[in-house]
Amino acid sequence: MRRIEGIITAEGAEIMSYIHELPDWPELSWDHKVLAEPLAAVRHRQGRLIGRMEGLGFDLRSEATLQTMTEEVMKSSEIEGEILDRDQVRSSIARRLGMDIGGLVPADRDVEGVVEMMLDATQKYSEELTDERLFGWHAALFPTGRSGMHRITVGAWRDDKSGPMQVISGPVGREHVHYEAPRAARVAGDMQAFLKWFKDEQSIDPVLKAGIAHLWFVTIHPFDDGNGRIARAIADLQLARSEQSPQRFYSMSAQIRQERKAYYDILERTQKGELDITEWLMWFLACLSRAFDGAEGILAGVLKKARFWDKHAGDPLNERQRDMLNWLLNGFEGKLTSSKWAKIEKCSPDTALRDITDLLERGILVKDEGGGRSTSYSLVDVA
Repeated sequence: MRRIEGIITAEGAEIMSYIHELPDWPELSWDHKVLAEPLAAVRHRQGRLIGRMEGLGFDLRSEATLQTMTEEVMKSSEIEGEILDRDQVRSSIARRLGMDIGGLVPADRDVEGVVEMMLDATQKYSEELTDERLFGWHAALFPTGRSGMHRITVGAWRDDKSGPMQVISGPVGREHVHYEAPRAARVAGDMQAFLKWFKDEQSIDPVLKAGIAHLWFVTIHPFDDGNGRIARAIADLQLARSEQSPQRFYSMSAQIRQERKAYYDILERTQKGELDITEWLMWFLACLSRAFDGAEGILAGVLKKARFWDKHAGDPLNERQRDMLNWLLNGFEGKLTSSKWAKIEKCSPDTALRDITDLLERGILVKDEGGGRSTSYSLVDVA
């Protein structure tokens, strides 16, 4: 049984209310003057980033998009406490984008579902957002019809049979209710209003619209689970519209993951506040700007990989070596050892050691400090 914790006045009356309970909901407002400068700065940075990426050429842009989308899928799930396998995510995205990256691995159904939703949002950004499309995203997120051990309503609005939809933290018996969503009977009507607003042309800057849409959707909280991930997918769809491009070069979810506490804090304050959402939009713009900083790291990695293969274009490498070098260039997790090489490349330990020794002699790999059975190897930095 879910319960609501409210603020009790001296007279004993509960006074907690949420933004969706206000008489004029969903007539959201914001201070254009306060937002003008940070919005202009974000749009300038956005334009410069897209310009730099467009100058890379098709293959490098595709690689940057693959890395960015991998981060987006991984981190959006991590925000909700779900850890996905990076190699499965990367392989699933590459297959769906038609990219030949080598070393593809099969992906679990839950990974395929998250990837399918995110790519539908960004690659088909110009298509209308409808309730059926959202139902499809939700069904993709929960292919077994369960969230963990619990059966949930999938591909349809929630019904609140188990009680009000609440965001709760803390141990059983001492829960803290951060937010309670509108009752289920309101969801269909609230979502109809949201989707109509999202479809209509307005004089709202497209980046601001991404922030408004994110907040509005997650405030309605229309599904039994997955609302945060879908809200972020909607924001990504709108950001892609703001750039008129399906290629993604920065990850908003990766930045939100780094600022997870601040993200939930500003959501809670806004959802317990007034219809003026200036503070939320200020935070959204600042977070987006910091996400552009993260794109610099992706760009550096893509350029490093390009320089590496330019330098070694004529080297007589076998397929196992090429595959493992790509693993290292793409951010191999942990230390590379001969046993890991043998396992990944499905070869004998002796073959793995010969492959590694050859790369050591060529100056492509270097032995890490330490030795014996714990010997590991790293790529030599490309100047």
